[in-house]
Amino acid sequence: MKGYVFHGLGQSAWQDVPDPGVKEATDAIVRVDAVTICGTDLHILKGDVPGVRPGTVLGHEAVGEIVDVGGDVRTVRPGDRVLVSCITACGRCRFCREGMYGQCRGGGGWILGHLIDGTQAEYVRVPFADLSLHPLPASLDSRDAVLLADIFPTAYEVGVLNGRVRPGDTVAVVGAGPIGLAAVATARLFAPERIVAVDLAAPRLDAARQLGADAVADAREEPEQLIADLTDGLGADVVVEAVGVPETFELCTRMVRPGGHVANVGVHGKPATLHLEDLWIKNVTLTTGLVDTYSTPTLLRMAAAGRLPTGQLVTHTFPAARMEEAYDVFARAADTGALKVVLGEERHEDVVPYRAA
Repeated sequence: MKGYVFHGLGQSAWQDVPDPGVKEATDAIVRVDAVTICGTDLHILKGDVPGVRPGTVLGHEAVGEIVDVGGDVRTVRPGDRVLVSCITACGRCRFCREGMYGQCRGGGGWILGHLIDGTQAEYVRVPFADLSLHPLPASLDSRDAVLLADIFPTAYEVGVLNGRVRPGDTVAVVGAGPIGLAAVATARLFAPERIVAVDLAAPRLDAARQLGADAVADAREEPEQLIADLTDGLGADVVVEAVGVPETFELCTRMVRPGGHVANVGVHGKPATLHLEDLWIKNVTLTTGLVDTYSTPTLLRMAAAGRLPTGQLVTHTFPAARMEEAYDVFARAADTGALKVVLGEERHEDVVPYRAA
């Protein structure tokens, strides 16, 4: 089969790779119908995730059809159309029992496209299939559903829920890429007074407005002053960091009010300064996290009911054979306007497509 293989810093290719097979009784083999590229994949190519070995097939998000299962798989079967979660869960270790699947110590966690071959291929082996695959309702087409494999649960859990967004809050989202936009969309579920999106790119700020941001700010034009003006000098109740560079993290800590929350979502490849000389007295809560995907079933129901604007984030589609072109378009988002790119062909012609209102 074909797969997109990481060969080291800045090197990758769409090439022939061995077909996957069932290795453990809890495995499933999924034929990939739709896959997307994550900002984390770009971090891997930049060398920010040293755990990824050369020769690994990248990707951790997909929708597809099960073609084979191991003997211990009980809840899904060949022929089922499923969402492949970015997080794999053994279901037995201490962290899985606490719902912290991203920290799984039983062979799961973030392993697809990280520690084992991932989803950017024609077929993928998914360990612990019973807990790591989600049957899809027919009302969700693959292009929309694949965004629920990672960016929506990540934004919702690590950004909105960790940040404890509440009705009446001022929420600032720093970074209006796919994760930041999903944070804007899911923060709205909690009826904040206002959501402010901060980014460098005007098209992304426009997208943030379309998804529900009440105000936007160019990151080069003192966004902390805008937050101060909107909050009588207090600062934002919740600030979501959705970029992953030192400058944006430090900006978030300057924008938060005393007693507020900074929820870091971005993948950081370099150290950032924590200015405790300013923060120690402010009762600020700082959270970090890898998504656990415990919210995926809830988000799937909401998407099927038309409550999540998943389709609005997809700006480019490609056949899988154009993976290298798709990476180039996604990596040059400032020039191409790319938010999410989806690759693959819809194989289920009888599916009624879902479109966000």
